[in-house]
Order: sequence, then structure tokens, then C-alpha cells
Amino acid sequence: MRRYGKHTDEDDIRSRPNRKGNRPRTHIRPKHEDAAEGLVLTVDRGRLTCLVEDRTVTAMKARELGRKAAVVGDRVALVGDLSGTKDTLARIVRIEQRSSVLRRTADDDDPYERVVVANADQLAIVTALADPEPRPRLIDRCLVAAFDGGLTPLLVLTKSDLAPPDGLLELYGALDIPYVVTSREELETGGAADRVREHLAGKVTAFVGHSGVGKTTLVNALVPEERRRITGHVNAVTGRGRHTTTSALALPLENAGGWVVDTPGVRSFGLAHIDPSRVIHAFPDLEAGTADCPRACSHDEPDCALDRWVADGHADPARLYSLRRLLSTRERHEGD
Repeated sequence: MRRYGKHTDEDDIRSRPNRKGNRPRTHIRPKHEDAAEGLVLTVDRGRLTCLVEDRTVTAMKARELGRKAAVVGDRVALVGDLSGTKDTLARIVRIEQRSSVLRRTADDDDPYERVVVANADQLAIVTALADPEPRPRLIDRCLVAAFDGGLTPLLVLTKSDLAPPDGLLELYGALDIPYVVTSREELETGGAADRVREHLAGKVTAFVGHSGVGKTTLVNALVPEERRRITGHVNAVTGRGRHTTTSALALPLENAGGWVVDTPGVRSFGLAHIDPSRVIHAFPDLEAGTADCPRACSHDEPDCALDRWVADGHADPARLYSLRRLLSTRERHEGD
């Protein structure tokens, strides 16, 4: 019988052999200092298409990254076969720090957070003024996600030939959000793309919108087919004849030095992951007034210091109304 405790000696301890011998395991990971820099263009069933210099490379996440996942827009470090030729596979060994993150959940009681895009500068929220009718609550939710994730919002209103934009623009006027108004004819002729492109130069812009608002048509106009050759390898990865916006896809913006990230159409935009205390950061004129708020203030209760802050003339009442409307959007259905 083996003895343990203070009488244990080396004969009582045996090293258990493994299939690779008795070499001790180490938790020290290689630094991969010679890894190549890449940009994740799309993700499909565990395979990531990355831009490395001037070529696309298919890669998979290295085991050492654990559960950390790379998403479209991530800047990553890759090793292995970086030739980009057919049937080759590189490894992503590092995901660089993100400057912004657009996140959503399936609904408001779903605890599972999904990162849609990383490192985007702005979020273009595409909505039709009619056919289908605009959904202000969905717009509000997208705005909250943008403010929380560090993205600047841009409103793109389509189908102005069917309904005027005035009412919707008035609703968001206090937020000073840049906007572009287009018609169906402009979407078809490319005029809409020219006007939207002015807001995209030199930036990474994620596009969101629900079905029928013209998002895909607009993205196709912004990034003509000849510019999509840089992501031509995507088709080999997904097995599809063309991208159908079933997963996010980053596309280079012609002659502007920016990127367009086309995302799947959304039916809902859950905000279960949002900490309301972070939304106030998008309202610098109101944020200073929260210093006297009670602890864990929702900014929509009797003791909220923002009421006095606005009454004393430090901020426009319309700004406080907009903030409270956005913060309460989790409690309302998006179709309301």
C-alpha cells in the first residue's frame, strides 16, 4: 500500500506516461513575434477569411485562444500557410485589442451576447420611410448599441418618394445625428451611393437594417462587383455563388480608403448586454449633471439630478427626453 503525507517518499509517486512521452507540459505559449497582420473579412462555420497584405487567406482560430472568438473587423496575427492558395489554412494566434464593438442579443432576456462587428468607426442605420414603415424602436435600439459600443451613428433614410422624412428627423433632431435622405430612383441609379459615400471616406462603417429597406441594394452600389474581387476567396469558403448577407462581410470602399461591413438583416436587436450607465457617455452635455444622482440612478426617476441640471439651463430638455427614450427602449417592443 502506498503511503501519503509526511511519510511519502519518491517511490510512492509515479509519473503517468502519456502517448507523447513524459515530457512535462508547460503553460508558456509562444509569442509568435513573426506573425503576419491580418484583417478578418468574414466568418463562416469556423473558417475565417482574412486580408493579409494584398491577398485573402483562409484561417482557423488557434486552440491556445480558448473560447475567444474573432469577428469581422478584428485585427489579428496569423501564422502558417499565408499564400492564400486553394486548400491552405493559416492559424489565428492573436486577436488585437478592439477600438469598438457592435454587440446584440437575440432578445432582451437572452444572456448570450453576440459580437457583430469589431473596430468599426460608425454604424449606418438604414430605414425606409415607407414600404415597410419605419420602426423607431428598432432605430433607438441600434442607437443604444452604437453609443454603448463606441460607434458614431449615421441615419440613412430611403424611399423619400413615398413619404417625407420630416417627422422621423424631428424625432432624432436633438441627438444631432448625421443623416442622408434618398429615394428609390437614387438607389437604382447610384445617386444614393454617391451621397452616402461622402460620410464613409476613411472609415469602417457597419450597415444594419431590416428586410426591404434597401440596405443590400445600397451596399452593392457602394461596392461594385469589380471591387469584390478582393474577397473572391469567400465564395470558396462558404460554397455560395455570391454573398447573400447571411453573415457579416467587410468590403473595401472604392477610392475612399474606407470599409463597408454588410451585416445580415435584423428582425430584432436585443439589448440584454447593455449597461445603461454607459449610454450616458454619448451625452456629454448631460453626463456632468449625473454627479449628484443617487447611486444606480436610472436617470428616469424622481430623484434624478438631470431634471435640475436641465432646469438650470445646462442642457436642452429635448436632449434629456431623447436620453430617457433610449434608456427605456429595452422595456418596449421594437414594433411599438
